[in-house]
Amino acid sequence: MKFIDILRDHLDAFNQAYEQQITTTMRQAIYAMLSCRTNTQRVSQWACQSCTHTADFPLSCGHRSCPQCQHNTTIDWLNKQQAKLLPVEYYMVTFTLPFELRVIAKHQPELIYQAMFSVAASVLKDFAHHSKSLGGEVGFTGVLHTHNRRRDYHPHLHFIIPAGSFNKDKRQWRKSKGKYLFNAFNLATVWRARLLECLTKKLDITLPAAIPKKWVVDCQHVGKGLPALKYLSRYLYRGVLPDKNIISVTDGQVSFKYQDSQSQTTKIRTLSTVKFIWLVLQHVLPKGLRRVRDYGLLSGNFRKLRQQIQLMFAVAGAVFLLVEEAKRIAAIRPCPCCQQPMTFMGIYLNRRPTSLTVTT
Repeated sequence: MKFIDILRDHLDAFNQAYEQQITTTMRQAIYAMLSCRTNTQRVSQWACQSCTHTADFPLSCGHRSCPQCQHNTTIDWLNKQQAKLLPVEYYMVTFTLPFELRVIAKHQPELIYQAMFSVAASVLKDFAHHSKSLGGEVGFTGVLHTHNRRRDYHPHLHFIIPAGSFNKDKRQWRKSKGKYLFNAFNLATVWRARLLECLTKKLDITLPAAIPKKWVVDCQHVGKGLPALKYLSRYLYRGVLPDKNIISVTDGQVSFKYQDSQSQTTKIRTLSTVKFIWLVLQHVLPKGLRRVRDYGLLSGNFRKLRQQIQLMFAVAGAVFLLVEEAKRIAAIRPCPCCQQPMTFMGIYLNRRPTSLTVTT
């Protein structure tokens, strides 16, 4: 059973139960997913070269919350990021929004997510600037995740950072020394102070009375960076829960599997169909919000300089990690008549009446 099938079968019950909580962005996502590969204004046309059979197929919706779309978009992002890898050690820094502020994030997601990005990036830049082992130009890539592995609402930012900096004046790469990149406790202290100041003074948001004094920031060594990139790519463009993780839909209950972060074992969570749909749809992002952002040396503006740094490493004899380019999956459609592969002919306007077409 696919998420879209569950959504279609239980949409009326879901609308009734969560009518006051469904946002316009969620409704747009619902419409896109229910129309995916079923009713579209444009279709792809395919022809068989063996028996001359032709057929039209509706297009995918392309919505970033749709679990059956955007696979090649994920592949393209991963290839782009792999091309930026340097032959150095990498760290992943994770900034977590505390539980007490998540209600505000649910009601004003665009404001809060933008603030999280800007504040976390400023913290990392300042820590790098004042670091004795860095001090030069650094780069990092940030990704917004809004859920934990149980798919509960849990907004946090992951940043992958090369352990070094580039001195423009000396034209030298400076390797970060020591076992740690930044002190996580110090990061958390500054993260808390700056985000609270941003929310209250810049955005004029009223905060809850009880806010914890200790926030959570994690800074971990992740080796050469590729495993971290693959981890970040999992939930970027294909929804929050792959259809393959849904294991049963019976008696109004949905069960799905996930990997527990503490025990690293596979566990099963079961919810009513309506609660399950809400669990997934609450993670639909505001339209236009960029959930992936590059900073400093990893941004597009530093492409030439980044290539020069890679060349410097190569001349110095550094060994680059051999990375196979993630391959795009080509669409293959067998002919229903002779079972031979059909040829893609192009995209055309669908002139046939559909269930969404109103005629008079």
